[in-house]
Amino acid sequence: MFNNADLELLKHKEISLITIDEQLKRFKIGFPFLSIISAASEEKGILKLAGAEKEEYLKEWVDYVKSGKSITKFVPASGAASRMFKDLYGFLESENDVPTSDFEKTFFDNIHKFAFFEIFDVACKDQYDRDIDGLIADGKYKDIVTVLLSSKGLDYGNLPKGLLTFHSYPEGNRTPVGEHLTEGALYAKDKYGNVNIHFTVSPEHMEMFQLLVAARKLGYEQKLGVKYHVSFSVQKPSTDTIAADMDNNPIRDTNGNLVFRPGGHGALIENLNEIDSDIIFIKNIDNVVPDRLKDNESHYKCLLAGVLVSLQKRAYAYLEKLVSEDYTATDLKEILSFTENELCINHSGISFKNDHDLNHYLQSKLDRPFRVCGMVKNIGEPGGGPFITKNEDGTASLQILESSQIDENDAVAVNAFKNGSHFNPVDLVCGVKDYKGEKYNLPDYVDTNTGFISQKSKNGHELKALELPGLWNGAMSDWNTIFVEVPISTFNPVKTVNDLLRPEHQNN
Repeated sequence: MFNNADLELLKHKEISLITIDEQLKRFKIGFPFLSIISAASEEKGILKLAGAEKEEYLKEWVDYVKSGKSITKFVPASGAASRMFKDLYGFLESENDVPTSDFEKTFFDNIHKFAFFEIFDVACKDQYDRDIDGLIADGKYKDIVTVLLSSKGLDYGNLPKGLLTFHSYPEGNRTPVGEHLTEGALYAKDKYGNVNIHFTVSPEHMEMFQLLVAARKLGYEQKLGVKYHVSFSVQKPSTDTIAADMDNNPIRDTNGNLVFRPGGHGALIENLNEIDSDIIFIKNIDNVVPDRLKDNESHYKCLLAGVLVSLQKRAYAYLEKLVSEDYTATDLKEILSFTENELCINHSGISFKNDHDLNHYLQSKLDRPFRVCGMVKNIGEPGGGPFITKNEDGTASLQILESSQIDENDAVAVNAFKNGSHFNPVDLVCGVKDYKGEKYNLPDYVDTNTGFISQKSKNGHELKALELPGLWNGAMSDWNTIFVEVPISTFNPVKTVNDLLRPEHQNN
């Protein structure tokens, strides 16, 4: 099936033939659906914190930072901005010369309100010798959009979101990268004033990110009194997955080369695994707010982190007892209660022959990475949500699921997914070191059965693409997971260009 050129390509990508064989088998047999017990809720699985309890967790985080632990803010930032402009691309391809849809009208009616308006206006003058208002007066709406999206102008249709101008400030406008740098100083600063931030980017945009950070870093450091340590990585070629035709055979391009596709954001577990920090915050590149709203963001990030370090501390203390076998029957009962009530791990599907058996079980559940995930009350946003699911070992635990993991023929699962009270805004705090301070090898905790197959097209031909288990889905399946409710005010993503017109993104 594979020639010498194929083998060289696989060697270059560091992908084994065994991996390729497994992927091709997956196209044939598919992935099993997860067994859902119920959606997580405030009654079961989602913490809703207030008052003294909330203050205690916030203090836990302050004390933890003072202890000198290392912290990193991890930002997936390789996604292209093209989907932000889907409606504008639709306008360019339409037969209409003037805005007709509500989206198009909103964009042009409010065009002066975009933070990128000034550079946009200059680009129009450079290209057409007319400013935006002049082009609108002439009915040249498509020319304006072309300047925004194409390489002849701002090239926003081909850039990643992280490099677009999002917010206006008197001292200079700011990109999502700039916003992540400034917010990192509020909740991810260590005892010594260091702020570690890691961006995952696409190879073709690496230099642009580096130049942007280099240009802004010193000014932010002086303004905020911190020292930034910014690093970058790209998705590893070894996480690419082979593409298959509709008969599940490998497909080739016009030059006869095997076709590979990026493995989705689940591939980033490899990048996350290389971050050597005690605590890692994860947040998407487009979920940012101007400075006037950052105190609220910071407050809840610190709360999530406080919950994490508090529960992790208790787990560490229990593990030391279990490993040293310095425990009583009462201790075992207390630790089992902790896994059930605090970590929401249900063990009713398994039994224990003796104390030794129970000890082994408790160690297996406590000695693994921890994550605390902010969950927002459902307002109809697309995306995954918090659920209680069955595991292969007979236990049940908290998981974040996407729609692709739901069996459409399972009425209980579909109903749970549709009627869940909360959704996942991708707001995570991770503890990735064990009770001895040694880092976990994160790929060991991936559930490989949670990938999915999607249909794509290339050069007019249908193909199958294999997505690896999602970063906050199956890639973290075997972690201890805690869900905490956070307000909708912490979730301000920019999915379309018109989202930048929302009050949360306007700084005037």
